[in-house]
Amino acid sequence: MVAADAGPVPGPGVPTVARHWPVGTRPPVLRGWEPPATPYGPGHRGVDLAAVAGAPVRAVAAGRVSFAGRVAGRGVVSLELTGTGDPPLRTTYEPVEVSVRKGDEVAAGEVLGTVEPTGSHCAACLHWGLLRGDVYLNPLSVLPPWLLAGGPSRLLPVLGVPLPAASTGDRAGALTAGDTSVSGRDPRASPDRAISPARPATPWRPPPP
Repeated sequence: MVAADAGPVPGPGVPTVARHWPVGTRPPVLRGWEPPATPYGPGHRGVDLAAVAGAPVRAVAAGRVSFAGRVAGRGVVSLELTGTGDPPLRTTYEPVEVSVRKGDEVAAGEVLGTVEPTGSHCAACLHWGLLRGDVYLNPLSVLPPWLLAGGPSRLLPVLGVPLPAASTGDRAGALTAGDTSVSGRDPRASPDRAISPARPATPWRPPPP
């Protein structure tokens, strides 16, 4: 099956509440959302995410387990997402070897079970669906851009941690320019000399015989 990186098609009033993918970090979308033309018409009421048997299945957001059991021989978990309106958004996962029970309150990222080895819907994937009431929506629409993009991590500055010391040449240039970035003053005028003045290096000579 050819992977399809289907982008989200937001439904009306669908908040981007997800904080995790249901499985993996950014799994390939093997089959995207294909909304049926009529309530009982053909289509694909969710997305299929590539997943290996035994992979943890996680809650994409905080919520309450509204169903945990088997439907037509497949393990199914349904989760009502907290703070998503009335009726709340409800996300479903299958086939799952379920490890939660109906009524359980779960946090975002909490494990709901593991991907079952086989399923009649797909051989090596997790089917993920989203509904509000009886209306199917695109589950990718609950993912914020930073989860959809899946780009490399960025290092952010940490407040209160000093920057690494600059090289001698950098210090010389800064002091020549009268830099006052250290303690808000010129270090040459400071009695304790926060940064030593730059001095030319003494050429190395071999010791006398």
